[in-house]
Amino acid sequence: FKQFLDKNGIVHETSCPYTPQQNGVAERKNRHLMEVARSMMFHTSVPKRFWGDAVVTACYLINRIPTKILNDLSPFQVLNQTEPSIDHLRVFGCVCFVLIPGE
Repeated sequence: FKQFLDKNGIVHETSCPYTPQQNGVAERKNRHLMEVARSMMFHTSVPKRFWGDAVVTACYLINRIPTKILNDLSPFQVLNQTEPSIDHLRVFGCVCFVLIPGE
């Protein structure tokens, strides 16, 4: 495990159980994920039963957005060494999409 972490440049830090104060980075990421999901739910006015879908979609989008901490690369780009495709993305919560033949 230690070799894998070293090889991939991952810093492993432990914290005491049930002390989120010691886990600031993870807590902040969690908060960001929930804020994005909540914004998508509010913007589209979808029923609460779509909360899980909103969280999964938010995570998917966040992992494809460039960030300054990664020198304006996305986490997806750093992990896969290729730019993410965004051609397939659609507005969250839309009931249907228009197909224009030949495009």
